[in-house]
Amino acid sequence: MSITRVHPDGLHPTPTYHHVTIVDAGRTAHLAGQCPLDAAGELVGPGDVVVQADQVVANALVALRAAGARPGDVVRSVVYVASADRADLVAVWDRLVASELGEAFTTASTLLGVTCLGYPGQLVEVDLEAALP
Repeated sequence: MSITRVHPDGLHPTPTYHHVTIVDAGRTAHLAGQCPLDAAGELVGPGDVVVQADQVVANALVALRAAGARPGDVVRSVVYVASADRADLVAVWDRLVASELGEAFTTASTLLGVTCLGYPGQLVEVDLEAALP
């Protein structure tokens, strides 16, 4: 399997992600959106986007391992932050990129501020797709 990440000429520079990710045909894993819930289903870090981002990272790593993948195998990510404040979006992005999951965000990625997410008090969710080795 090979994954190629591209910054095409004519598109703006990016902080960490690439505009295009190309994967040779093979198996893929599509993870459900990872939420800031602990193993018992309880919300972690009410009101704190950074603490919630940390829990999302922990959950995403468990899900990737279950699929036989690692952060470097991620080919697409979408990050949702329930906030209209750009500072919250940047705080979550910076925390994710600096985490053990950080390599996942060097691929084609989207960061969105949204009105609300599925669980009461939820501020962060990460959706990942990975190419399986």
